[in-house]
Amino acid sequence: MATTNISIIIVNHNTKELLKNCLSSIAKSKDNLAKEILVVDNASTDGSVQAIKNFPGIQLIQNITNMGFSKACNQAIKKAKGKYILLLNPDTVLERDTLAEMVSFMDKNPKIGVATCRVELPNVEIDWASHRGFPTPWRSFTYFSRLSKLFPGSRIFGGYHFEHEDLQKPHEIDSPCGAFYLVKSEAIKKIGLLDEDYFIFAEDLDWSYRIKNAGYKIFYYPKVKIIHHKGAASGMHKVESRAEKKERKKAVESFYDTMKIFYEKHYQAKYPKWVKSLAFWGIDFLKKRRIAKLGFD
Repeated sequence: MATTNISIIIVNHNTKELLKNCLSSIAKSKDNLAKEILVVDNASTDGSVQAIKNFPGIQLIQNITNMGFSKACNQAIKKAKGKYILLLNPDTVLERDTLAEMVSFMDKNPKIGVATCRVELPNVEIDWASHRGFPTPWRSFTYFSRLSKLFPGSRIFGGYHFEHEDLQKPHEIDSPCGAFYLVKSEAIKKIGLLDEDYFIFAEDLDWSYRIKNAGYKIFYYPKVKIIHHKGAASGMHKVESRAEKKERKKAVESFYDTMKIFYEKHYQAKYPKWVKSLAFWGIDFLKKRRIAKLGFD
């Protein structure tokens, strides 16, 4: 039986048109890879399932409720056969040589457990969420207080997104984002699946934290890229209907709540209690301000 080089996992929830573009870009990929595509649909109501069925060879996992990102990914990972697992958002478009280059890069660097290409927004700027440092209390403070904006490119103040690094050259980072997250299957076997305590957001950071602690390197490789229509897959994009507004509010709340989960899992034992109290106060303040700004009830 031929070895599967890469298993591409896409979690979808009501992003039919974007998903179709994503799947089409995979089909146009210039590579000789043995690949499989697994799409997990989280109870979409926009005709996504029928659209997926129009693409031959897709392994569809259809959930009757929205299971969240981590649980849905884990459903597919358990079925995946690839040497590498690629978590790919449905709101992304691949360049034709992205898959081939990324797998080749991983093959040539056995100490690397996770890699990302350049994740680029439609305005050609980098999606900074794909080029992360772990959110220590100091890094989080300098980012949300906007000190990083006052000192652009600073190693001291820009650690939240590793802003001091040269974006034109490959280098180590702490974590990519789940929009394009290429990971060795052997690393997953060693450290386990995504943590399902995270409904959406921060599960990628948590995974990277555990993978790094297991001795693997995590790399940013900008020779190739994808385009990320950021926010559409997570429900963070602009919406109009009441149902969509409710979904967006849930996504915003989850964004901040997962910060607390990550802190309790990985930093609580490393810092004094007053740091936790201050950090959680800050998270709650940011969440309330964001919700108020968006006009949510």
